[in-house]
Amino acid sequence: MTNEATAPDIERLKASAGQASLLLKALANADRLLLLCQLSQGERNVSELEALLGIQQPTLSQQLAVLRREGMVETRRAGKQIHYRIASREALVLIGTLYELFCEDEKK
Repeated sequence: MTNEATAPDIERLKASAGQASLLLKALANADRLLLLCQLSQGERNVSELEALLGIQQPTLSQQLAVLRREGMVETRRAGKQIHYRIASREALVLIGTLYELFCEDEKK
């Protein structure tokens, strides 16, 4: 194997590592993890998320804005309500894995 043959692979790996790092940084917050965990079960509006998680509205809005900016969630407006859903396949897969590791009932 020559260096020329491995160079494109290294560049692709560096780009992928950069994307993974950004995803993990966005997930490195307990409130954002809780939000994504709830959204992994389906679309929710802000009022539902606030009631389910007990996160106060200013913090909730701030964390949802981070997730939206990072492309992890999308919104849909229905009247006065804004509904959120997971938009990132990568985030959904990671949240599923984290749920299995940390949240599933151990009695299974």
